[in-house]
Amino acid sequence: MNIPVYNMAGEVVRNIDISDAVFAQGANDALVHQALITQRANARQGTSDTKTRSEVAGSTKKLYAQKHTGRARAGSIKSGLRRGGGIIFGPHPRDLSVVMPKKMRRLAIRCVLSSKASEQGLLVLDSLTLGEPKTKEIVKLMTALNVTSAILALPEVDDIIIKSARNLPKVKTMPARQLNVADMLAYDKLLITEAALRQIEELWGGVA
Repeated sequence: MNIPVYNMAGEVVRNIDISDAVFAQGANDALVHQALITQRANARQGTSDTKTRSEVAGSTKKLYAQKHTGRARAGSIKSGLRRGGGIIFGPHPRDLSVVMPKKMRRLAIRCVLSSKASEQGLLVLDSLTLGEPKTKEIVKLMTALNVTSAILALPEVDDIIIKSARNLPKVKTMPARQLNVADMLAYDKLLITEAALRQIEELWGGVA
């Protein structure tokens, strides 16, 4: 597959070939959906906890006689039916993680990358460098490329680019090696430098 490479002014400077193994996969919506659900499930902590009637502080003494009071029978003040009592059927710590085979995870990422490439959602930059943090330079770049929502994928962590883009609500910066299904689906475009693109081809270009 052949795609254009842009400079920071939004001009096409040349065309390059990209790997069909990574960017020309067939669509597999079911697999991508499974990868998305898996990623979201694994992001959950599962640490929510509530106290049952056996865990809250309070006396276990019967509140009043079972009969002859004219009131409903009642036992412990720690009952979940009473204020300050335990929580009935509340959440407790649990493992919410989901296991997805490595080959399936890698294929799902390639499917999303291929979708971006085929729908003009993949924009390659010859380079992305700034001398100092300036948000307006990122805004200028996105305006030149006619982009409103994007991931900026870099070959490595760049604090200047991160600081320049962090105040933009529809822009997320990350190393190319950390690209994932959830983020790529959440943003319209993937702006990636040529160096980062080659990293992706090396990382996800294999069959495994």
